[in-house]
Amino acid sequence: MKNIIYDDGVFLLNTKNTSYCFKVNDYLHLEHVHYGNRIEINDVDALTLKRSIAYGDSVLYEQGSQYCLDATCLEYGNVGRGDFKEDSILTNINIADFKFEDYEIVDGDVDPANLPNAYGADETLKVTLIDINLQLDLYYGLFYETDVITRRVVVTNVSNNSIHLNKVMSMCLDLTQDDLMLLDFTGAWSNEVNKNEKKIQTGTYVVSSNTGFSSNRTNPGFIIKKGHTDEFHGEAWGFNLIYSGSHYSSINKNDKGIVRINSGINYINFDYELNKDDSFYTPVVVLTYSDGGLNELSHHFHDFINENIVRGTYKKKERPILINSWEAYMFDYNKRKLLALANKAKDLGIELFVLDDGWFSTRNDDTSGLGDYNVNKKKLPGGIKALSNKIHELDMKFGLWVEPEAINPDSDLYRAHPDWAIEDNEYKTLYERNELLLDLTKSEVRDYIVENINKLIEDNNIDYIKWDMNRQLIGVSGKYDYEYIKGLYEVLDRIFKDKDVLFESCSSGGNRFDLGMLCYSPQIWSSDDTDAIERIKIQKNLSYLYPLSTMGAHVSASPSTAVLRKTPLNTRFNVACFGDLGYELDLNNLSSLEINEIKKQVEFYKQHRQTFQYGKFYRVESSDNKESFEVKLDETIVGKFRKLMNSSVGFDTLKVIDLKDGMYDITSRPFSINIETFGHLINFVLPFKVNTEGLLVKEVSKYKGLDSKQEHYVASSNALKQGIKLNNLYISSGYNEDVRLPLDFGSELYLIKEKKDNE
Repeated sequence: MKNIIYDDGVFLLNTKNTSYCFKVNDYLHLEHVHYGNRIEINDVDALTLKRSIAYGDSVLYEQGSQYCLDATCLEYGNVGRGDFKEDSILTNINIADFKFEDYEIVDGDVDPANLPNAYGADETLKVTLIDINLQLDLYYGLFYETDVITRRVVVTNVSNNSIHLNKVMSMCLDLTQDDLMLLDFTGAWSNEVNKNEKKIQTGTYVVSSNTGFSSNRTNPGFIIKKGHTDEFHGEAWGFNLIYSGSHYSSINKNDKGIVRINSGINYINFDYELNKDDSFYTPVVVLTYSDGGLNELSHHFHDFINENIVRGTYKKKERPILINSWEAYMFDYNKRKLLALANKAKDLGIELFVLDDGWFSTRNDDTSGLGDYNVNKKKLPGGIKALSNKIHELDMKFGLWVEPEAINPDSDLYRAHPDWAIEDNEYKTLYERNELLLDLTKSEVRDYIVENINKLIEDNNIDYIKWDMNRQLIGVSGKYDYEYIKGLYEVLDRIFKDKDVLFESCSSGGNRFDLGMLCYSPQIWSSDDTDAIERIKIQKNLSYLYPLSTMGAHVSASPSTAVLRKTPLNTRFNVACFGDLGYELDLNNLSSLEINEIKKQVEFYKQHRQTFQYGKFYRVESSDNKESFEVKLDETIVGKFRKLMNSSVGFDTLKVIDLKDGMYDITSRPFSINIETFGHLINFVLPFKVNTEGLLVKEVSKYKGLDSKQEHYVASSNALKQGIKLNNLYISSGYNEDVRLPLDFGSELYLIKEKKDNE
């Protein structure tokens, strides 16, 4: 059965639960009719905006008619013809009137030129619009099962003169719903993805980056929702861009209540010349809709990314648990230190050892060496291969950090090819982290990177690459941004397309967390902030747009390097396991108690890894002091997190959302608490008095902690959906073995499994 239907000028695109509809009107414009729940083609007349009489300030498209583009919902915004909603395209001509010419429906995908795309579309619709000077081809990809529509545009110069494109959006969507809110995600280095909610009123709201990259300042993904919509109820529309460069999306509400959403590449300083018959290809925008709240909208994104964005060997494949050397040693290491860390990691069941920055050239800090690939033999006698061989002898995988897009002026590469760096010699050179970017628009630069990374991987038996990028792109035009990103995609495609290598993208943490990079790297380092409490917010807000399988999440030392917060080891793990688990600390500095705890953590994560990485994820509870996550596959796991404890706190509940009818066993994951946490209270439970600041307590605490009792409950699915009552938290009036002790920044994991009839 075809799900893209054309009938007498009406186009209807049906996914499993949604419909997208537009029509060719009497003036040959594409008029948007509906995007939301499933409708019938016979509903079109009822859903089309009525024009019984023109507004007094209308620029009438045809004298004597009531037709005005400003009061019409369009599939793509014309310019200079009386449509005062934000333009979707701008040229040096400053006028365009696109009219329907033709259409084509094909099975499967139609790939954009030299840009990443979703794959596995059921059908693709191409609609051709013609203007005096330009041809627009609007592409709609239909992904039935995941309730996703993709959109993009190809612009072709059909005139005899050159035309300068100054703005060209991948998508224009006009909505007429009222009471709409914008959810976007902004931040900074080490403080990514803060969720913002704004009521959409008359005017324009912008979601954009002008850093040359998708950026931690504003993620390209955003959501439009009805004012009453929450995690479980109400309508929402989601948008994201398959692109890693500067982006621009606008939400423009006019005085008539039409909300126009444009999305595409950032047009600031953009000037792209098209000669006769030349074409320009925009990146792809992903659209999805849900009337079941924000969790359901996120599930559409998650399923789509896992099925239609991530590709290669690691598509839907479990990701290995890793140990990364950075927070253990930073630049200060040698082969002996690294192997000691690897041996300890192996004993704990960790599967992948990653050598981070500092392995090449004169790289003892961040001032030199980027661009060079000669190994620092003082640190690594025998080179990378000797270390890799030792790691593989431990039956572990070996991974390596690289930053191939950057160059230090203090490097052999810069001294040989200073023209390969992006600089403006008329102005003083500006640095970020003491580095410049290489000019990926040059074929010789792309060849250099491909040759050296391929050689690294092949000569050293590398299983994993962490590809970092620690600088913004400044002082260049918008067209240059676009060409740089296309050059990056070519490099990534040439290196990773046919390799059985796990590629993790990183850009000062989450500075390039986008769908474009996920077409090449199945996971992305979420943030350089590894503090567990900060990571609750970061990983939660990423989950609105991206699945857990894409999020690199590590357990680091306490206090954290980001905020100097002391956080229980149990909580550091409980947060990190909602993602691709790793460890990033010196295991040799841990106590026996901590080592035993990590060994149990690794074992638990392996048992439930498929659920954590590929289960259906819900944001269940949220307040200033509490968060609750749920992930469900063949089993259900709930994480309960709190920030600060209060004295004499009230009763606590466990709520589980997605369960089929039946009875369930609920058990908590037990953990140990350092006895030093209890301070002078130790003396109230011991038969003798001790100096709680003394050597005895400190030594004992290295080996022995207070074990939390494993909680066990039995309840029906209906009771769990309501929220079952948990044992009391510590409330300062006493203690017994049934009292829960999560403490400040505490957390618990609960495993929920269906009881069988014979149990």
